[in-house]
Amino acid sequence: MSRKPELRGRAARLARLFPTAPGRAARAPFVLLVVLLLGGGLIGLLVLNSALSEGSFKLDDLQRETKNLTDEEQALQRDIDAYSAPDALQHRARELGMVPGGDPAFLNPDGTVRGVPSPARATAGAPLVLAPEALTAAAPLPAATTPTAATAPLTPTPTNPGR
Repeated sequence: MSRKPELRGRAARLARLFPTAPGRAARAPFVLLVVLLLGGGLIGLLVLNSALSEGSFKLDDLQRETKNLTDEEQALQRDIDAYSAPDALQHRARELGMVPGGDPAFLNPDGTVRGVPSPARATAGAPLVLAPEALTAAAPLPAATTPTAATAPLTPTPTNPGR
């Protein structure tokens, strides 16, 4: 008959930590832990994949918007280049009645004039466009007109002379 010896002191306390009967540890908590870790990992991957997809859609939208804005900028630059071309400027200037200038004169730093200026020559068929000052000087008002309320000069009038 084999009997286990009784332990005392420190050995007895350590022996109580170990199970007395040979058995298996419960598997349910371990299996539950593994299932929870796997489920959490899958849910984390799903959230990460969704965030990456959302970022990809935003990137596509921003790239499309950038392309549209670049196309619009290029179209506007082409319009500016077309309006700035010398032929287009000359055509619009002639429509306004402008003519090429004559020979210029230059001022030297000491104040002397270099060159002989000549006036611009109007071409036949070009419309005559006058400045507003030239229009009022060319057509004086009749002498018999009186100023109306709209053209009369404003004079301050006292509203309360007693105060």
